[in-house]
Amino acid sequence: MVYGIIIALITLIALLMAISILLQSGQGEGLAGGMAAQGMPGQLMGARRTADVLSKTTTILGALFMVLCVIANFNIPRQNASTPAVQDGTVNTSVPADPASGN
Repeated sequence: MVYGIIIALITLIALLMAISILLQSGQGEGLAGGMAAQGMPGQLMGARRTADVLSKTTTILGALFMVLCVIANFNIPRQNASTPAVQDGTVNTSVPADPASGN
């Protein structure tokens, strides 16, 4: 139950972060950078202020994404969580023979 909620939050944050990243303008001129900047002289909040808000939003969403991924890792539902796989005997610990040694 908790794992499903965390995965849903991770998905929502990933979508919001993708939108935030795509809304940011590029740092370099590039092929279309000069033409795009001339076509949009000013915005409602101003270019610098919008860039600051988008940058902070991306940073916060990225940090939340990483924290939720770590939390989700510890909340993965397991079938038999009482004993580790090595003690359970489900892991093959034998070493295969080396074909070069002739055995």
